[in-house]
Amino acid sequence: MQKFTVERLSFDSLTELPNSWQPQDYKALLLKTGYDNPDEIAPDELQAMAHMSLTDLEPTEAAQLVLEHLFQDQLTAGQIENLAHQMLTEKLWEENPELDQHEGFFKATQLLYTAYNGKFPRAEAVQFQVQLTTDDAEAIALFDTQPEAPLLRLLAQGMPDSTLLKRLFHEQLDGTSFPEAPAIIWQLKPLKREEKSVVFDVVSSAYWLDDFKYADTYEATTQADTLVEEED
Repeated sequence: MQKFTVERLSFDSLTELPNSWQPQDYKALLLKTGYDNPDEIAPDELQAMAHMSLTDLEPTEAAQLVLEHLFQDQLTAGQIENLAHQMLTEKLWEENPELDQHEGFFKATQLLYTAYNGKFPRAEAVQFQVQLTTDDAEAIALFDTQPEAPLLRLLAQGMPDSTLLKRLFHEQLDGTSFPEAPAIIWQLKPLKREEKSVVFDVVSSAYWLDDFKYADTYEATTQADTLVEEED
């Protein structure tokens, strides 16, 4: 167990994930909607054009195209069709059982929510900066590989016992195997690293980490995941 002081430096709510839709994504969607020459569109107009092209379609048809773009290698055509209908009413970035697809469902819903002026559920994410400080310089190495699991263990200790993360993943938080952690923390960026401290920028769903906005500075302990060699 390694001991850290955890300090929340900032906390914001987001309806859109940073850098989640790039020009090439909008061009791909435009091609799917039948637009001939998306390369000729000015970069600052791509988003608006993609939104317009999608809204020429029925909402579920547009949702299918967006899901095809994001999940073409992960979902079958039948699954995509079913999910496109569910997207109109369900928060798939929270409710779908496949955690590793949550970020994609968030990206899809945020785009369609904007394009269709609120016909789809409103997506909510969080972004915050957190500083971790330790007396043991070697403890910082915990975050060199697979940092999401040890970081989540620290964050959870600053949140109430009723927090969903604690209720659903208490064994993983207490133990040394938390394979779901990278699917819970969607974007993780080290902003500053010194001998005994590190500052992370964290993006996740409000579903998991909204309660961290109430966290004061606190002491917490964490441990890395134990790497298990996969058998051939």
